[in-house]
Amino acid sequence: MRNTASSVEEYLAGLPEDRRAAISAVRKVILDHLPEGYEEATQYGMIGYVVPHRIFPAGYHCDPKQPLSFAALGAQKNHMAIHLMFVYGDDERQAWLRKEYEKRGKKLDMGKACLRFKKLDDLALDVIGELISSISVSDYLARYESALLGRSAGKRKS
Repeated sequence: MRNTASSVEEYLAGLPEDRRAAISAVRKVILDHLPEGYEEATQYGMIGYVVPHRIFPAGYHCDPKQPLSFAALGAQKNHMAIHLMFVYGDDERQAWLRKEYEKRGKKLDMGKACLRFKKLDDLALDVIGELISSISVSDYLARYESALLGRSAGKRKS
């Protein structure tokens, strides 16, 4: 379900009412917990939470015209999803997320960084909020740049 909206409001207006309500509720949790420096935008056909170019001019390494993505929220054909880029490759955060979901009796439907849900009740919103607030822009950038250096070092060794 690729969306071509150019604003968050337009994105939300284009969703069916049940999905609009769920996405809006998750959006509120994200905005209420989003650390200073990140910004909301539309990106890749979803609502994105990004490190803007004014803070990180290099942007996303695969497409420097795009700001560095931190998280995203969207409706797909068969589910809705929260994409948590800062959780990808972070074993400690992933383990914490799994443990907190289990404590709440929730089933976690997650890929590498994508948390899928069919209805709002599938989510542990307090966990999502705490997770979103868990990493500052400066810490996220340090982790991102370290991962890029590791990738390029690995390529040189080959």
